[in-house]
Amino acid sequence: MTTPLRVLIVEDCDDDAQLLLVRLRRAGYSPDYVRVDNAEDLRKALQAHNWQIVISDYAMPGFSGLEALRILREQDRETPFILVSGTVGEEIAVEAMRTGANDYIMKENLARLMPAIDRELRDVRERTDRRRAEEALYQERERALITLHSIGDGVITTDADGRVDYMNPVAERVTGWSNGAAQGHPLTEILPLTHEASRIPIESPAAVSLRTGEVVNLTEQCLLINRDGQEFHIEDSAAPIFDRDNNIIGVVLVFHDATRERHMARQMVWEATHDSLTGLVNRREFTQRLNNLLTSGYNSQQEHALLYLDLDQFKVINDTCGHDAGDELLRQLSRLLLQNVPTSSSLSRLGGDEFGVLLENVTVEQAREVADRLLDTFSHFTYQWEERRFDVGVSIGMVPIQHDARNASLVLSAADVACYVAKEGGRNRIHVYEESDIDLGQRHSEMHWVSRIKEALEEDRFVLYRQEITPLNEDDQTPHCELLVRMLDADGQIIPPVDFIPAAERYNLMNAIDHWVIDNAFRHIKSLQQQGHECVYSINLSGNSLNDENISGYIEQKISEYQIHTGQLCFEVTETAAVFNLVRASHIIKALKKLGCRFSLDDFGSGLSSFGYLKNLPVDFLKIDGGFVKDMNTNPMNRAIVEAIHQVGHTLSIRTIAEFVENEAIVDQLRDIGVDYAQGYHFSRPEPLINNSNVIPLNKKTSKSN
Repeated sequence: MTTPLRVLIVEDCDDDAQLLLVRLRRAGYSPDYVRVDNAEDLRKALQAHNWQIVISDYAMPGFSGLEALRILREQDRETPFILVSGTVGEEIAVEAMRTGANDYIMKENLARLMPAIDRELRDVRERTDRRRAEEALYQERERALITLHSIGDGVITTDADGRVDYMNPVAERVTGWSNGAAQGHPLTEILPLTHEASRIPIESPAAVSLRTGEVVNLTEQCLLINRDGQEFHIEDSAAPIFDRDNNIIGVVLVFHDATRERHMARQMVWEATHDSLTGLVNRREFTQRLNNLLTSGYNSQQEHALLYLDLDQFKVINDTCGHDAGDELLRQLSRLLLQNVPTSSSLSRLGGDEFGVLLENVTVEQAREVADRLLDTFSHFTYQWEERRFDVGVSIGMVPIQHDARNASLVLSAADVACYVAKEGGRNRIHVYEESDIDLGQRHSEMHWVSRIKEALEEDRFVLYRQEITPLNEDDQTPHCELLVRMLDADGQIIPPVDFIPAAERYNLMNAIDHWVIDNAFRHIKSLQQQGHECVYSINLSGNSLNDENISGYIEQKISEYQIHTGQLCFEVTETAAVFNLVRASHIIKALKKLGCRFSLDDFGSGLSSFGYLKNLPVDFLKIDGGFVKDMNTNPMNRAIVEAIHQVGHTLSIRTIAEFVENEAIVDQLRDIGVDYAQGYHFSRPEPLINNSNVIPLNKKTSKSN
């Protein structure tokens, strides 16, 4: 096998050149050559090709090998040059070597030529390999340095004694040391670590890694106090550096400046647990602390107490002087309260102008002393805003917390009731909760809901949910669902209807809620219609709306406004409300059915013994009360009732829907009876009609009333 060789021959005699080529081929080379014999051709050849070796005769007419050597070295310092001469002369050889020849060979000793060529080519390969290795090493080092300079983490390397030999710019910034100044210093001097809380020095993970030969992560809550006295929260790890013989020759420590993240995390925790206006803990955190206290105090004989404070003149100040005045009053009173409650207690702004004080490990008498002190403090407090002065009173409800108390919500509710009783008793007083306060508290709770419902309506804090109504007959696959309303509190928590509907019904707010539901449901239905979706939507109407003479006109107006296909609308009224308002219900049903709407009678069978009134209510669906459905697979009486309701409905050409369907056994019985539709957790749970990241969904079954 021959070795290719690009050779430039500087020779005026072609025979000598051919003799040289023969020797090269015999030596195992396959020469690719050009022969030149003057300076001009030499320069052209050097520019045209990249030669591996140049072999030149010394004496040529009008041109010499030394001149050829000078031309080569002017353009190329690396290519080997071998001068062949028939003239014996030490001066020629010295000048040739001084000019840059790699070898000088006499023609009578051409046997030395092939070894010289082999040697020079080998040297070139070695130099090339070495240069490539050096270049690769240099590039690798440059990439490593650029990487270390660019990354956002600090990097420090040490020798086997733990002394610094390199720091990247991030490490320089955090430690306050420059790379040059830090080199040779112990790492413990450059990176002194302490525990965040105790300020006790922490052993460097680099020292541990050097000692154990393992990767070591830094413990949490680590603080670096740098050369300039600045504090940094850092997270880091150290790994040993090994040589080829697996000896530890140093350690690399990588650390992340987590100061900003820790600050943000603390800030987020603080904001989640505190009131931004007063700096006191918020209601959620206060409730959690109360829960923790009740849980830790279970089976303990320790007693505690809860004080519920409600300002008596806050609304007057807010309305007459504006919210800035109200906010400043709350800040001043928060500072005043902090000065007058035990340091071991928890003080919270529960909302608006209401505050809570959780007193731990106190008797009723001790809690009463704290309450008396707060009442006295308020009696001596005068609030001045600009030129106006106000006396601010407070009503305090107190609830002793015994060792058997387990429910924080009940304790808070009792304290709220006690505070309400104090207000009713003439304000600026303390009332200790008693069992007889419950009835009064119920009315107070409902009144409290009235303001919350009104605020939710004003701030558009209601959301729609949907629950599928599943056909049990394979011949009817039209999508059908019921729209359900939920209320959001100020924090985005879902409030189920069972909490606010009773108060809304008692205080005539259901009409406003029904209007909100109709308007928002129609807006959504129109959007889906435009996308080609077909579905029957059941919308609940309350008993209050059945008494509203304008409800059918309002619905007709909204149908026209949103251009709704009325065949997609089904309105639900409860059986009890429909029978109680039979004439009005019949009139509304007939009016809306003329427009193409359908009607469903909800909770059917919930207490009536006659079906006769169905003749006067031209409804399309009967929703069988879930109380009969949920255990019909184990209760033969309830199955019989479901079957009877279904048969009556079908006799009147009314389709039936079973509620509270929660397992496959009930589904089988409903299919056996012939019930048309089923609704319940077995098929689907209520879910938001529109995905809203601010809505925190429910995990329990709630009332589906509007």
